[in-house]
Amino acid sequence: MSEVSPTRSAVIEMKDERRAMHEGYVFLDEKCLLLAGEMLRQLDHYSRLQRERLALQDAARAALHAAVERHGLQGLQVYPPTDLAAAQLAIGVRSLMGVRLQQAQWRTDGAGAPPALQPSPEAESCRHAFAALLAASAALAAVAGNLERLSAEYQRSVRRARALQDVLLPELDRSIADVEGRLEELDQEDAISMRRRASG
Repeated sequence: MSEVSPTRSAVIEMKDERRAMHEGYVFLDEKCLLLAGEMLRQLDHYSRLQRERLALQDAARAALHAAVERHGLQGLQVYPPTDLAAAQLAIGVRSLMGVRLQQAQWRTDGAGAPPALQPSPEAESCRHAFAALLAASAALAAVAGNLERLSAEYQRSVRRARALQDVLLPELDRSIADVEGRLEELDQEDAISMRRRASG
């Protein structure tokens, strides 16, 4: 039984609260749909990037094999690597319903390498193949992070929407019905009392 005093103003306040709760539920429901749609887009993007990365990984493995055959393992270990000090990770950020979505791009525009004592096309190809693999991995990592954040926010929103729909709104409906029932009883008692006074 509700502990709220059975007054008309209490019923109006409770109905206003119910309306606000229902609007919150509708908002959360729409938010879940938007988040789910974005998750599907990000998953599609992730799958495409993953396929590209796997192809680059295979190419890098083949280039490494060819470079090792040409220079030997020790010769390739002393081959000058790309200077990553000039490389940078560019991150673009946007927000969807409060969720931070990132897009990463590994840039090696000004990144060169010192000259090799025994340069070879195999070693250069190996260097470029692994640089491309690194760039693909950066983009893939950003999308993986997006999926984690979207999933966490989606689960939070679903829990809140369910709490409103399954617990808070029904509880408030019961309280409103209880207060309105007690108001009707009070109105009937007042009517009976007025009749008695009028007839007495």
